[in-house]
Amino acid sequence: MDAVLVINADLGPLHRVTVQHAIRMLCRRVAEIHEAEPDQVIGIFPVPRVVRLVRYVVTRWRFSAGPAWSRAGVLRRDGRCCAYCGGPAGTIDHILPRSRGGRNSWRNTTAACYACNQRKGDRTPAEAGMPLRREPVVPSWASLAGR
Repeated sequence: MDAVLVINADLGPLHRVTVQHAIRMLCRRVAEIHEAEPDQVIGIFPVPRVVRLVRYVVTRWRFSAGPAWSRAGVLRRDGRCCAYCGGPAGTIDHILPRSRGGRNSWRNTTAACYACNQRKGDRTPAEAGMPLRREPVVPSWASLAGR
């Protein structure tokens, strides 16, 4: 087992950590074992599968408008699939070009292959005659983490 699930004091999942990190959390008494591997120990602790935080951690950021924009996030959201031809994508394209005031935002960027990105150039998809296969959306935390 190489990852240990960390859950909040209210039993809501937070993230995963290494076994070593989980043991350090147990030693510092920040967390306690919620579920462990049977018949396996590390020192005085059974090998944890799930640790529960002793105190509740506020996770308001998880319920905000969504994660911050990033190139890697756009490629992940679109499954590294070109929005114009459907082929494998390695770049991002601004729907409204940056030279015309387009911003780095979830709704203005999409994954594109190099050829389509060059062909579209400094034009909108309508001007270039290249319709989008899907509308860009603001992803949720769960959709980005789930892939």
